[in-house]
Amino acid sequence: HYNADKSLLVAGETEVRFGGGIVKKPMLLVFGDRATTEYQGVEIPVGEIAIRAAKKWIKENLRFVDPDEHVKYQVELKPGSAELTDIFKRGETVLGANDTSAAVGYAPLSQTERAVLQIEKFLNSKEFKKSYPETGEDVKVMGLRVKDRLDITLAMAFVDRYIESEQQYFRRKEEVQEEIYQFLKGNFDFNEIAIEFNTLDVRGRGVGGLYLTVLGTSAESGDSGQVGRGNRVNGIIPLNRPVSSEAAAGKNPVSHVGKIYNILTHRIAERIYQEVPGLDEVYVWLLSKIGQRIDEPAMTAAELVMKEGQSLVDVKGQVEEIINSELDRILEFCDKLAKGEIPLY
Repeated sequence: HYNADKSLLVAGETEVRFGGGIVKKPMLLVFGDRATTEYQGVEIPVGEIAIRAAKKWIKENLRFVDPDEHVKYQVELKPGSAELTDIFKRGETVLGANDTSAAVGYAPLSQTERAVLQIEKFLNSKEFKKSYPETGEDVKVMGLRVKDRLDITLAMAFVDRYIESEQQYFRRKEEVQEEIYQFLKGNFDFNEIAIEFNTLDVRGRGVGGLYLTVLGTSAESGDSGQVGRGNRVNGIIPLNRPVSSEAAAGKNPVSHVGKIYNILTHRIAERIYQEVPGLDEVYVWLLSKIGQRIDEPAMTAAELVMKEGQSLVDVKGQVEEIINSELDRILEFCDKLAKGEIPLY
């Protein structure tokens, strides 16, 4: 058992300079909450496992962050309570839920939601980074739709080792902004698109007026992070949708419904939307009861927004069949979660 969803990234300290700055104080990654440290007399090195996993992710996803030099690690994982850990000792094929919790998922993403999500994926793609290596991985996108107009506010760190002057920064910034505009224009159907990019920038103030970083992330200097404060499991932070209160990252994938149901509700909603005709929107809720089998939720509900002329009676059976089939295959779903085959953000 493990439940490391109380983890915290403490920002470091850097000094940016044209041509390349320095890291003055590394970031600190704190792993917090619970994990099994011993099983049947065998010690489990949870601290080593957590640190090794973090270093692997950093190395694969943040080009300029050295996981050994630029990040320190603090493990505060303690054994779980006797009653919760006993869930794993009861010999059941399908485990009982380790919490009473509710989750909600929906489909489809709106065009604005898809635009926000795809902008980030576009900017962090290998192809884009090859063309614009000075752009960091730290990307924040806010989308606002007003009728047929899309307003995008975007923040993306630039890496100072590639920038020699203020003039070069603003020139490359304009080129990147045009790339984003063309990407949106070619992939989405908005009548008007407006993009504001690194809006805190001010010409004439040198490095103090530019969004420059040493390592490509705001976490290097002054911007800490915490599990649950970022993207939801569908990759965005949808302010006008019902959302789950639980953070999926860090939870175990076999009994922690805060992870399992959080993702499964979106999966079920997407299947219903794709396979059942006559639907505009689908919302799915799952409620667990602590100790009750995870494939037997205390409550399952689906809210369907029907197309004009469609009847709930015509689709109810199909919807119930999809929900039941997903719950029947929950062990297969959990196995994919455990293997990292299903993304959490």
